[in-house]
Amino acid sequence: MEDVVKSLGYLALGTRLKRLGERLQAQTQLVLAQAELDLPAGHFPVLAALDRLGTLNVGELTEALGVSQPGVTRMLDKLQAEGLLRSVQSADDRRVRTIELTRSGQQLVSRAKRLAWPKVEAAVADACAGSAEALLPALAALEAALAEMPLSARVGRKHASA
Repeated sequence: MEDVVKSLGYLALGTRLKRLGERLQAQTQLVLAQAELDLPAGHFPVLAALDRLGTLNVGELTEALGVSQPGVTRMLDKLQAEGLLRSVQSADDRRVRTIELTRSGQQLVSRAKRLAWPKVEAAVADACAGSAEALLPALAALEAALAEMPLSARVGRKHASA
């Protein structure tokens, strides 16, 4: 059967990248399960950001991850319910809350860094086989180009020059 999404090229690039992301997360989940790390693969970037950057407020975490604030908030609520992070309301501004890893969260990240993350990274690099050197810079360039000028502006620009 024809892969319609693939055959549509740039028109369906977002769908194709989403599909690829879902496949990578599902396969990462299997690696995490083998390492007895019982947490959705999609939650690990939050833990990694807090591990790498330390205590952050929700806005800073959203910016560091490059995802929507409601999505981050949902993940934070789940991770807090699991006892992996704590949220502290700012004394200066009640609308702001800071997020930090708990001891359990730090231990989970440590285990993940030791037992799973290097394996996942190596396996993805292997799957990219030869294109990894070009793929990551190309993705970064696409992200930067869309941040500089969104598709709607590009569409308008193309019509103006046509």
